[in-house]
Amino acid sequence: MRARRPLSALAAVLAATSLLVAACSKPTTLDDVGSGGDATEVEVYTWWASGSEKAGLDALVAEFQEQHPDTKFVNGAIAGGAGSAAKELLQSRLQVNDPPDTFQAHAGAELSDYILAGQLEDVSYLYDRFGLRDSFPESLIDRLTVDGRIYSVPSNIHRANVVWANPTVLKDAGLDPEATYASLDEWFVALDKVQQSGVTPLSVATTWTQVQLLETVLLADLGPDAYTGLWEGGTDWASPEVTAALEDFETLIGYTNGDRDGLDWPDATQMVIDGKAAFNVMGDWAEAAFQEAGASAPDDYTYFPVPGTDGVFDFLADSFTLPVGAQHLGGTEAWLDTISSLDGQIAFNKAKGSIPARKDVPPTDFSPYQQSAMASFGEDTIVSSLAHGAAAPTATVNAVSEAVSKFTTGASDLATFQQDLVSANAG
Repeated sequence: MRARRPLSALAAVLAATSLLVAACSKPTTLDDVGSGGDATEVEVYTWWASGSEKAGLDALVAEFQEQHPDTKFVNGAIAGGAGSAAKELLQSRLQVNDPPDTFQAHAGAELSDYILAGQLEDVSYLYDRFGLRDSFPESLIDRLTVDGRIYSVPSNIHRANVVWANPTVLKDAGLDPEATYASLDEWFVALDKVQQSGVTPLSVATTWTQVQLLETVLLADLGPDAYTGLWEGGTDWASPEVTAALEDFETLIGYTNGDRDGLDWPDATQMVIDGKAAFNVMGDWAEAAFQEAGASAPDDYTYFPVPGTDGVFDFLADSFTLPVGAQHLGGTEAWLDTISSLDGQIAFNKAKGSIPARKDVPPTDFSPYQQSAMASFGEDTIVSSLAHGAAAPTATVNAVSEAVSKFTTGASDLATFQQDLVSANAG
């Protein structure tokens, strides 16, 4: 079994944040929050507005309505992959003290901005009430804890470093559809063959999907320790090793579809489903998209870790919060109860393509891919996703995204790109 390492980059970010929180805000306690409260309704704010993501939300809502029939569910979903539009609108609501009753956020460093701003309540008391300290892995709870407090409840765990492939396209290009690749260099050979066959080798979409592709390249070329060092400060963004990784990223972008900036992730995944692309690097929410399309593995699609990242789990998790000033405390508590429950996590994750955060869920309830992800999360080295807010605060992710967009649209060369990344992570 592979050694399991802590998310030390996340710990470093949140440890620094906790010092600022302690200096700038009064600690939240169970007495501050109270218990019960208005449970007539709950406004749940997410970016799960369409496709397989909405299917996951619908499954969760159905379970919620069964568990809490007297609480009205108010859908506050805002469309937009990775939540960019939803996060912007959420900020405007939080700034005028009009928060939803609960909102979706990525667990990890993304929460540090909300914590520092004093916009989240401590929900540790719900971990005690719902028995979550026993139901969630101790290592996960450790990653969620900031200065002894917990500010969100995860509904799932996602893996970001996954390649999805169309076996028919690969066969037509003269490739073994069951092949995996030990390194990016090996994968480039296969991508060349697909390109020669006239099909797009690698589909990608708007900027955040390109940032996710970049993080997997950095992970493949640097390895998990040096990759984590990018967020902790132990790895120099200006180093020759990073330069080499950026060159590989540039090579991969050269294999992608020219209309990428006008697409979102479901479109890029659909290209693989439809046989218009051979490969797509996407988180395992893509599993739900394949299932929704009626595809089955391994006949219709295959999957494997991004070449060079086998044995590493690139982690993110969707989680839900209790905002300061939420009007329906009882409704929020009811929602957090359902999303953390055994039945809630089974219903949601079966539809979403992710894996449960709970450790007591039977793997046999899930697809072969999800079973493999459960095994990987239990055995592999775990690192934090950049694109999805687990590795770095929002300001850093935004700056990296801007640098990636400039580079992939031709507004900067590789040397400028690297310097932009140095600047993005200087803080």
